[in-house]
This record gives sequence, structure tokens and C-alpha cells, in this order.
Amino acid sequence: MKKVVKFGGSSLASAKQFKKVGDIIRSDKSRRYVVPSAPGKRNDKDEKVTDLLYECYDAAASGSAYKKILEKIKKRYEEIIDGLDLNLNLDHEFDKIEENFLAKVGRDYAASRGEYLNGLVMAEYLGYEFIDPAEVIFFDEHGVFEPETTNKELAERLEHVERAVIPGFYGSKHDGSVKTFSRGGSDVTGSIVAKAIHADMYENWTDVSGFLVTDPRVVKDPEVIETITYRELRELAYMGASVLHEDAIFPVRKEGIPINIRNTNKPEDKGTLIVESTCRKPKYTITGIAGKKGFCSINVEKAMMNAEVGFCRKVLQVFENYGISIEHMPSGIDTMTIFVHQSEFEEFEQSVIAGIHRAVEPDFVEMESDLALIAVVGRGMKANRGTSGRIFSALAHARVNVKMIDQGSSELNIIIGVTNDDFEPAIRAIYDIFVKTEL
Repeated sequence: MKKVVKFGGSSLASAKQFKKVGDIIRSDKSRRYVVPSAPGKRNDKDEKVTDLLYECYDAAASGSAYKKILEKIKKRYEEIIDGLDLNLNLDHEFDKIEENFLAKVGRDYAASRGEYLNGLVMAEYLGYEFIDPAEVIFFDEHGVFEPETTNKELAERLEHVERAVIPGFYGSKHDGSVKTFSRGGSDVTGSIVAKAIHADMYENWTDVSGFLVTDPRVVKDPEVIETITYRELRELAYMGASVLHEDAIFPVRKEGIPINIRNTNKPEDKGTLIVESTCRKPKYTITGIAGKKGFCSINVEKAMMNAEVGFCRKVLQVFENYGISIEHMPSGIDTMTIFVHQSEFEEFEQSVIAGIHRAVEPDFVEMESDLALIAVVGRGMKANRGTSGRIFSALAHARVNVKMIDQGSSELNIIIGVTNDDFEPAIRAIYDIFVKTEL
């Protein structure tokens, strides 16, 4: 059995956390490939190393004082090295980093050094081979990830390597310059490595015991999801649920490799298993609830709209012309409603309205702002009658006014639109009816 294990910043924030990680890796011989993040916060008032590196680079590149920030970063690593009793000196690496910062090689390079240095420490601590992702993970000249080239190079490199540490978050362009994934991209690196070695499992270790049914900031101590499919996860991640970088799903999905979200501080917890498909019956009718605020709706009304060929296309073309993406589009016989991100739309709202009038000559156009969208997701909804009824009776009981309902024929999710003010009460009401009072 081969496992790839990725550890987040909070799992590697100090020597104490490093030791926990070391114990986890050594407790299972199949944990052969390790993907570390940069050291995260040790407490709420602490700073992430990645943020310090950005700050240090910006100061050095602009000719401001940077030495103190660099020393601060260096001290973080020295504390970890001393705490682990390692015979490792990073002075040479920091000299090189300082030189490159002054040469203004780029913020991506700066951000990547947190993972790079942590990878060196981790490799020394475990006695594993260190592999620099800049040599095996590739982006094109526009900064777009190249999956085929990467998979080929990485698979060849790891074929004869029994155990290795591959830092997360970055790779390189063909000109040799460092390129990072978006924030949280170490998850993606772990997934890429898992695909390249045909892993049996990708374990993603973080500071929570798996994927929660809903946001703990809204519902106190929500239940942990035991098993979730890629499709369900994608729906929830898109709506703001964050434990795993949403792009991390794709490389392993193609290979059918399960992802296991685990808690570094509670390694005995089983966590959440993310799979392509499963026969396991979900514990509850719903798998999860997630949502976002900050939407607005544009309601277009015209008599006999349904008889006018190309009406919807003409309306959507106006939004496309202004580069505005559409979130949802419920429609009736004489009406269609478009939901968009308010922040994207506000700048162009009058131009869009004018464009709609010119394109389709509606009877009138009406807008509503400060809306939130909530996704109720679950493969269990398909087999259970009355799911929608229970959702809306719970919302009615909580005195939440529903602005929009959108459900696809897959029956995997129901999207509900409410006002921003009703967002939290709506989530709590749905959680209570399905989890606390599950029939």
C-alpha cells in the first residue's frame, strides 16, 4: 500500500507539532510520500511564515528595511530545528533567499520558500529524500498548470524513490522561475503526487477532524461527515465550505484515489473519506450545508417571453459582454431571474440594464441586492421523499423568507436564496431539521 500524506501549516507550526507529525508518519509504513506546508500560526496572535515572506520580499524589493523580518523568519526555523535536535544549518539557504529578494525575482518565489525550507527540515527529521517541486511540477509561460508534463516527470522521478518529502504549493515555469498555486495550493500538490505514484490513499492532515456538516461559526459543534463523494464536495466547496482546496479534487478523481481528511491533533479520529462513489448509506439525508453572502438578483419580465426564440441567450449575452459570470437563473413563463455576485455587478449595473432593454425590450427590469445563497447537498436526498418540504417548513418556522429556489434533476443539491440577514438563521434551521431531529 502507498499513501501520500499532506500536512497543513497548523500541523507544522512548531517543533512540538513536528513531533506529532513524525509519530503519525512512522506509525504507518505505507505513509511514504510527505507534502508539507509552510509553518502556520502557533496561536491566534502569531503570524504565518508565508505572510512574513511576502512582507520581507516587498520590503527588500522596494529598498525598505527587511533584515528584521528575515531574522524573524530564520528564528522560526531555528526554533523548530533546535526543538527536534537536528544537525541542520539553513544559513546558506537564507543567504540565497536574501540575494534573490534583492534581485526582485518575484513574489511567487518569496511565498514558496516557506514550503521549501519546511521540506528540508522535514526530510532531515524523517530521513527521507528531498525533492524540489520546481524540478517536477510545471506551469506554462502564462502560469497555467501543465498536468501531463508534470505527471510524466514526477512519476519518472518517484519511480525509484522509496520515501520522499515534496514541499507543497509551488512548481516552476519552463524558464526556471518559481510559480505558486493559489492560496492553500499544498492540497493540490498532494493530489498531484498521489496521482503520479498511483497511491492507494491521499491523507490530508489538518487541524479539524474532517469535513463538517456546516460552518462551526454558524452552528456550534456541527457533526463530522463520515463519507462524502467528489461531486458533493465540489458543490459544498464552491459555496464556501473550506477544508480542502477545490482544485485538489481533480487529479485524484481521475484515478479514483480516495482522500482522507484527518486531524493531526486527534490522529485516532477517522476523519472524512472523500470518494468517487460509495454504497455507504449517509448518516443523514443531507451531507452538508454551505453558503455565501453578497449576491444580487436581476428580474427580467416580458409578456409572452416563452414564445420569443433566443430570449434567454440575448439577456445572458449582455452579462457576458461585461465579463459578469452567472450563478443561477431560475425562470417562469414571463420572467427570468439572474443571480450574480454583487461586487462584480455593481460597477456595470446601469450599462447591463440598458443592454437588456436594447436586446429584448422587456416590460420592466427589477433588481434586488444583499442576498445570500445556501446549498443543501446530499446524495441521500434522491432516495428520500419530502426533503424539499422539510427544508421549507423549517425555514418557514424560523420566519425566513425564501427569495429563490433552484434544484437540478440530479437531486444532489437544492439552492436557496435568502437575504443576508436571514443567512445564519436559515442554515441553523436546516441543520436542526436534518441533523438534530433526523427522523
